[in-house]
Amino acid sequence: MNLHEIPIESLSLNPFTKMKDQWMLIAAGDETASNLMTASWGMFGVLWRKYMFQIYIRPQRYTKQFVDACDLATLSFLPETYKNALKICGTTSGKEVDKWKLSNLHPYYGYGTTAVAEAELVIIGRKQYSQWFDPKLFYAKDNDSRCYPEQDYHEMYVYEVIQVLGKDTCLPDH
Repeated sequence: MNLHEIPIESLSLNPFTKMKDQWMLIAAGDETASNLMTASWGMFGVLWRKYMFQIYIRPQRYTKQFVDACDLATLSFLPETYKNALKICGTTSGKEVDKWKLSNLHPYYGYGTTAVAEAELVIIGRKQYSQWFDPKLFYAKDNDSRCYPEQDYHEMYVYEVIQVLGKDTCLPDH
């Protein structure tokens, strides 16, 4: 992994296009066991006077057990050339196949967690809070009916950003 620590204040990215168009890989675990999943939903911001990110995971996702068991998780953003690998990680279960091998991606163990070695940007977070979506709390009821026809509501996880690793292309003026 040819990444180095970069100050979060100098990070140059558009979170909307990074997540919606490029997607990201959520990973958790360590050398003994880890898993990853593709995600296109998430949030970045400031909460409780800290830089934070939020991820959302449905109960049937195998990666959820790693996220639940670990204090740390990573968001890995890969170059566009890895779109097929991200599709594989979003459509197959690590419970049934070795997604690392199938997607031809490689785990990077360090910083107390797992990231994706091919990433151009990795955000490492420490879990601060989690809560299940409650269908009674939807103001826009169409979000419930459209996104949860099987009532498999996401659990929201809030992470404090504790480290950002990137290639020089993630810095301004590159």
